[in-house]
Amino acid sequence: MREGKTLEFKSAVTASFLKTVSAFANYDGGSIVFGVNDAGEPIGLEDPVRTCLDIENRINDSISPIPDYSLVVHEASKTVELSVKPGLATPYLYRAKAYKRADSATVEVDRTEFTRLVLAGNNLNFEQLPAAKQNLKFSYLGSVVQKALGLEYFNEDTLKTLNLLSADGAYNNAAAILADESDFPGIDVARFGESVSVILKRATYEGACLLDEFDKTIELFKDAYCYEVVRDVQRELIETIPMRAFREALANAVVHRTWDIAARVRVSMYPDRVEISSPGGLPAGMSEETYLSGMVSVMRNPILANVFYRLDIIEAFGMGVRRIKEAYEQSLTKPMFTITEHAISVVLPLVKSDIGLTDDQRRVYDLLSAVRPMAVGELLEGVDFSRSKLTKILQHLVSLGVVETSGVARGTKYRRLA
Repeated sequence: MREGKTLEFKSAVTASFLKTVSAFANYDGGSIVFGVNDAGEPIGLEDPVRTCLDIENRINDSISPIPDYSLVVHEASKTVELSVKPGLATPYLYRAKAYKRADSATVEVDRTEFTRLVLAGNNLNFEQLPAAKQNLKFSYLGSVVQKALGLEYFNEDTLKTLNLLSADGAYNNAAAILADESDFPGIDVARFGESVSVILKRATYEGACLLDEFDKTIELFKDAYCYEVVRDVQRELIETIPMRAFREALANAVVHRTWDIAARVRVSMYPDRVEISSPGGLPAGMSEETYLSGMVSVMRNPILANVFYRLDIIEAFGMGVRRIKEAYEQSLTKPMFTITEHAISVVLPLVKSDIGLTDDQRRVYDLLSAVRPMAVGELLEGVDFSRSKLTKILQHLVSLGVVETSGVARGTKYRRLA
């Protein structure tokens, strides 16, 4: 066993374990095993039963509110396992401070994160808080809602139905984000040439209704990756990157981002791909596996999500990731997702027709990087066939135009195109 985000070892009971109890209760839960050294080796406790009583007293006296936990004695190893469940009454404090796990370490949360814990403990989201400004106007939102929903009027009753205006006439942060003049961070777009040193276009859409910023980004995408071809008098729209994939990725980025930090959604357009990066990692309670499966959605901003759903921009049941993947079902290239603690990034490559690769050819293609050229020797570590077969497959992929080479002779390296 190794220590990690949800597991910690303690050779003995010391006050420091209470910080980890706070961290586990505030987030995803976890276990602390007492009587085990840092290497994961059981060294045992002199009196496990007395240790349980000591742990229980320390938690009850020092953590507020008291979290849901259980203690188990492992007789064979003379160790004690403390399991802490994720709590609903966050923040769980030790000496008036809240903690979280950073890999295998326990650290104090910053002010922003503390505020999020307070809101979560009160079953609130940042978007539900009263807006700093109350003299808001909604011309753009009104026109979009009227057109999409076929409404004759857009008034205060409509805003209340969308949960943007409270019964006592106060606007919330979600309303401020959708107002004609918004103080919230927007969308930063850059279109690059052959390298990041060549900037073909730069635009920052900010200070306006989020839907306006969203629509302008979509138009810039169309200009970069969509064109028309005339075939027998008929005009055919060609999407080098699927519009529905980009639209879905951008909608997810603005709807599910954290709005309490001054960071923009970033859209980077390259000749072979587009990258969308959204501030804020996964919402509490959602794992990376769950996110990538596209089966379950935890709404960080349910009010904004509801507006985008009513306007038929996103699905209601968290199908965004699945819809992005489905847009590439017939493509040799596939979208890529990168998830960190502070951001989620989606890379949408140019579509390439699936040209009927064999299982071995597909395996080699998937091993190749779209960024870093790789040598045959490095690729051999990922396959179970000979060097000569690998070389033949690489040459075939080059002939198909889906892989390019650099270097010569023994220095030849291969890179996947998108």
